[in-house]
Amino acid sequence: MRTMSAKKSEIDRRFYLVDATDKVVGRTATRIAMVLMGKHKPIFTPHVDTGDFVVVVNVDKIRLTGKKETDKSYWHHTGYPGGGRSVAAHDLREKKPEDILKFAVQGMLPKGPLGRQMFKKLKVYAGPSHPHAAQQPEPLSL
Repeated sequence: MRTMSAKKSEIDRRFYLVDATDKVVGRTATRIAMVLMGKHKPIFTPHVDTGDFVVVVNVDKIRLTGKKETDKSYWHHTGYPGGGRSVAAHDLREKKPEDILKFAVQGMLPKGPLGRQMFKKLKVYAGPSHPHAAQQPEPLSL
């Protein structure tokens, strides 16, 4: 037997649709990250982007468990001295609800150029409409 290594020409990309209404952020993010990496396919190769596209709608209705809605904060640094900034989860939900799921998924993907390439296949929308109807996305069971 030989181990198969996927080539770019052999990869068949599909579009999946996820409705995030009343779904828990972490559990949804793990399933989305697996699809973006291609781990659900038999041709998965760690050093090749074999994943599919994922379109997520209704992210403004996604759920945080426990006291995360009030206690969780998202931190980043501007790059300047004393440039540490943080924003609470409830403030982020009001301003950019898409970022809550994006940050969760991005943390589960590989770091580096391959992970950034995988992350570009994630399309997140706060409302129920999306511009990817022409790709005929299949519903993804979570």
